[in-house]
This record gives sequence, structure tokens and C-alpha cells, in this order.
Amino acid sequence: DDDERVRVHESPPLPPGWCGKQHACATLAELARGEVFVYLDADVQVTPHGVARAVAFLQQSKASLVSGIPLQVATTISEQLVIPLIHWVLLGFLPLGRMRHSVHPSYGAGCGQLFVTWADDYRTSGGHAKIRDSLHDGVKLPRAYRAAGFATDLFDATEVATCRMYRSGGEVWKGFEKNAIEGLASPRLIVPTTVLLLAGQVLPLPLLLAASVVPLSFWGKMTLFAAVCAGYAPRVLAALRFQQSWLSVVLHPIGVAVLLLIQWSALLKWLIGRPSQWKDRNYEADRVIADSGM
Repeated sequence: DDDERVRVHESPPLPPGWCGKQHACATLAELARGEVFVYLDADVQVTPHGVARAVAFLQQSKASLVSGIPLQVATTISEQLVIPLIHWVLLGFLPLGRMRHSVHPSYGAGCGQLFVTWADDYRTSGGHAKIRDSLHDGVKLPRAYRAAGFATDLFDATEVATCRMYRSGGEVWKGFEKNAIEGLASPRLIVPTTVLLLAGQVLPLPLLLAASVVPLSFWGKMTLFAAVCAGYAPRVLAALRFQQSWLSVVLHPIGVAVLLLIQWSALLKWLIGRPSQWKDRNYEADRVIADSGM
């Protein structure tokens, strides 16, 4: 309470067309005086020297905006099924090498829980004002920077911060559903994503188990076994690297199936015109989809 370096400001009323988080972040940018902005979600806890380490990565990366993925705390089974897939989706779908050698917006991705940016580049890119109606700043903010010609990067923030996003199955579902239409649930992505994930991650294990009672050739069984190993290998590596629950690894096919159900639920709500709901606010998805080019 007595630290003069800390100031608390009350956010002004939310203007039409703005998402609450983006408006709060844009307001903070107008009030801040430093050369570096560090944006943290309210449920993120920073480790000692965590901010300094994050800023050091920003300096070393030569990027204008960097995003870190904190250590994800997942206690309940519903959390452990879905939360660890944040790492899996980002590292599985984003070509990091290509991302670091190109500023094309399609390679822009991050984790909305933790962003670090140079203040001048934030203002030049337009910052959160550029994504004012989005619920998916993890993807949209890096793409806004890249559209302005700035580089962005991603780093492992396991030793920098921790985050427990949700605390129940309902919160997990609503939390992932709220911005799914701006990501994997978009009309142009959901079908190929579903086919890819069902064939590569969900079906191989139950098919292999079924092969123990249903006649199948030796090579058929070996093909299924190889598919299971290929699906589990990234999850095992992620569990070792990012301190994830081994239960979440064992239940990986179920977790991916739940993730797909969330995507289809989000798409269905969008198709029938139901707005996304978050923090007691409703957000229309039509404008978001149009602006994202999806």
C-alpha cells in the first residue's frame, strides 16, 4: 500500500465496440510512463525476478512484442484435460523457426496471459485499440504488430510466472469457448482441424484397443501403434518440459476430444446468433469474424 511505484486507476466506462480487457489495457498504456509495458492477466502470479527475466528476453529477442506461456496450474480433472493443450496447440501448429524469420501476420501467436512490449512500438502498432472488439488477444495482438511491420516472439515463462486460469469444468468450457470462433472454431478452420485431430490424436488409441478383440493384420496393428506413439510423444515432451500433469498425458485423446467439442459448440452458437459471454458481458462474433478475415 505504501509503494509509490504502484498506482491504481479506475477504468473509465466501456465504450461501444470494445472488449473489456482490451479497453483496460489500452487505458493503462495511456497512463503508463515507462519504456517497456508488461501486461499480465489478473490470475497470473509473477515469480521473484520474473518481470526482469521477461524483459531480458524482450531485449535479447530483438522483437517488439514477446509473449510468455506461464506455468499452468491445473488441479481438477477438467482443468488437466484441456489447460495443458495450450502448449500443445501453440507448439504443434506454430512453426517457430519460420515465425522468427518473418513478420507475416499469419505467424503471429502468443498467450494473452503475459505480454511484454516496447512502449514506442506498442503505440506505433496501435496496440490494443487495433483489436478492440476481440476476445483473443493471444493471437490478435501479435498479428496487429506484424501487420505494422514489427516482429513478435514467444518464450517459455514456466520459471517467470504461474497461472490458474479456471477452477471448474464450467469455467474451462466457457473460457475456451468465448474466443474459439476467432481461432480453431472459425468456419474455414474447424473442419480440417477436426479431421486432423480426430485422425491423429483421438481415434488411434481406441482403435488400437479395439484391435485386441477385432481381427486385424499385424501391420495394421503396427500402424495404429505408431500413430498412438506419434500422438503421445509431443505430450510426453511437453509434460517433461512444462511441468504438466501425467494424468493429462494419459487422458490426451479425451482432452483433444473435449477441445473439439468446445470448438463445435462455439461455432454452433455463432451460427444461431448467440453472442459470446464473458465477465457478465455479451460479445457479438460477426464483427470479430469479419475483421479477422476468417
